[in-house]
Amino acid sequence: MADEHQFIENGLQRSQIDEFFQEELGRAGYGGMDVAKTPMGTQIVLKAEKPGMVIGKGGENIRKVTTALEEKFNLEDPQIDVQEVEEPDLNARIVADRLANALERGWYFRKAGHTTIDRIMEAGALGAEIVLSGKVTGARSRVEKFNRGYIKHNGEPAEEVVDHGQGVAVMKLGTIGVNVKIIPPGAKLPDDFAVYEDMDPEEVVPDAVEANEAEGVEELLEGEPEAAEAAGAEAAADEAVETDAEDDLDEDVVEEVIEAEVDDEEEVDVPDESPIEDDLDELEEDVEAEAEELVAEMEDEDDEGGDA
Repeated sequence: MADEHQFIENGLQRSQIDEFFQEELGRAGYGGMDVAKTPMGTQIVLKAEKPGMVIGKGGENIRKVTTALEEKFNLEDPQIDVQEVEEPDLNARIVADRLANALERGWYFRKAGHTTIDRIMEAGALGAEIVLSGKVTGARSRVEKFNRGYIKHNGEPAEEVVDHGQGVAVMKLGTIGVNVKIIPPGAKLPDDFAVYEDMDPEEVVPDAVEANEAEGVEELLEGEPEAAEAAGAEAAADEAVETDAEDDLDEDVVEEVIEAEVDDEEEVDVPDESPIEDDLDELEEDVEAEAEELVAEMEDEDDEGGDA
């Protein structure tokens, strides 16, 4: 079997085992499990609110569960270790089951939600969220949320720090899904910070102190205000002088460019108009000569006609 298929098979088997424990040990306050395969077999750690009910009288119930695991899920020599949940109000699975049972017994959803989340915060949680989805009051389904404190919804903290739990309340109008998220007390989040009062910076951040001393930041801050103001005035004067020099330079450059353009315009050769006038005079003389010749020819023709 390929590795990808093996991962899928392991995840599916884990989910089926979890559902089996939820059905069999729901009354004992089932709070989750951890499965680990060892050379000696399969180690399963159960978390329950009432470990006595999980074990049963004389270990009868635990032997029954072990036999069911071997037959139903083909586990090799399953070894079940039952641990008691120290604070049930901080276990999301147990809280979700309690809230679902309260809804099935007829509790109004707002009263049940506020009461449950208040108990979670009183137990010391940093934050909690309860989401009820379904037909909570009427024929139309909707989503109701109850929030307290600080909660993470995405990223690695949401997977590693936040405790998730789901439950289902079977009502007359339909099922209601219960989703519970809890951040336990003492959880370390990536955006946490601490404020140290009356502490020596060299004890907390010695590297930063050494860097400041090397750069001379403290000496600049401790300098006399008058000297700082004088230095600032000198810097401003230098900037003004540089600005004036740049302005003068710009004006000189502009004047030179303008003068060069004027000189270029003066050097442009203007075409002489005398050749054109000469051509016109010659053209007029030719026309007059042709006209005189035509007139002479006409007079000659008239004379010859009179003689005839």
